[in-house]
Amino acid sequence: MSNVTLNVNGTTHTVDIDPSTRLLYVLRNDLGLRGPRFGCGLGQCGACTVIIDGVATRSCVTPTSRVKGEITTLEGLAKDGTLHPVQQAWIDEQVPQCGFCQNGQIMTAKALLDRNPNPTDAEIREGMARALCRCMTYYRIQAAVKRAAGGSSAADAKSGGKVVGS
Repeated sequence: MSNVTLNVNGTTHTVDIDPSTRLLYVLRNDLGLRGPRFGCGLGQCGACTVIIDGVATRSCVTPTSRVKGEITTLEGLAKDGTLHPVQQAWIDEQVPQCGFCQNGQIMTAKALLDRNPNPTDAEIREGMARALCRCMTYYRIQAAVKRAAGGSSAADAKSGGKVVGS
């Protein structure tokens, strides 16, 4: 066991853990943050995604001791009671069905839009491809990303019959 210091959502935390403990477990079990979720445990589905220094990162495969930068979780997106534009777009486009993947989808979309504030449909599909949705709401996910980027409606998300993940 050793003390590991993390900066999460703008707050510094020191936790006494085995340094090899995966970040997901520290966030959920030690810090009580429920946004990142356990999905596959292999870093493949994206349910556990957090943003570390601007990069969408799978927390289920990230050893906590290797994290040196600013960690942002779903809980850190809203400011002063106002939802982040990506969160609001998710509501406006009625993206969730079961809701399990939403953390990973939203965090991946935020990181994408931080890198590229006005992505094309192809860039959205590519940027969101590793964030899996078992309910297959890819059309609405693409529409929400477009809305958050300044687009206006789900109808704008059509792109030659292709949707995110196809």
